[in-house]
Amino acid sequence: MPKKKVVFVLVEGPSDETALAPFFLILYDPNKVYVYVEGGDITSQKGVTSVNIINEVALRVKDYAKKHKIHNTDFERIIHIVDTDGTFIPEDKVKFDSCCQKTHYELECIKTANVNRILLRNRNKKNNVSKLVSVNHIWKIPYKVYYMSCNLDHVLYNKLNSTDDEKEFDSLDFYEKYENDYKGFVDFLCNSDFSVNMSYKDSWKYIEQGLNSLNRHTNVNLCFAPNSTV
Repeated sequence: MPKKKVVFVLVEGPSDETALAPFFLILYDPNKVYVYVEGGDITSQKGVTSVNIINEVALRVKDYAKKHKIHNTDFERIIHIVDTDGTFIPEDKVKFDSCCQKTHYELECIKTANVNRILLRNRNKKNNVSKLVSVNHIWKIPYKVYYMSCNLDHVLYNKLNSTDDEKEFDSLDFYEKYENDYKGFVDFLCNSDFSVNMSYKDSWKYIEQGLNSLNRHTNVNLCFAPNSTV
């Protein structure tokens, strides 16, 4: 039995962990925070649908619990952070471009050499994310999912289409910038023009509108806002 209940933070990759984990450790206490790096976007993985997405998230938590010989009652909450990747934009904003063998994100559209693949991904991810937003508990643990739009690099560094090397460099640079300035980090996340300062449910309604899921927005600030109940 841990001395303090675990706050399980699920992120998509190592650069996300570098950029955000240190500040969750300050927010909650390093003795009770565990950051799980997914190594990919669970909401758009092949075979993951709205039917099994809840179970897929639960499996990550259960694996951690099994490894550490603890139970669901030993968790305080699950915080899940996902990139929106333009998931909610109108389908006619996914544009064919033979030069874009890799998905290319812009503020007004997504460019790709395989439009059908992106449309299918967006539909599936939209259903998965909507399912996650609709639940309050996973494995009987309080759960909420938050977004970075279009992705974490966009929100924190104002950059789209970063390479893996750029993601690594920028995350380290971001951490070093705020390493000894937690208040500065909170102010940046909570009081910037990209901060969606609404209720949790309203923040999700907002990101689903128009091109908002391509543009620079986040509701992760709701975790760090003063007097937040997450």
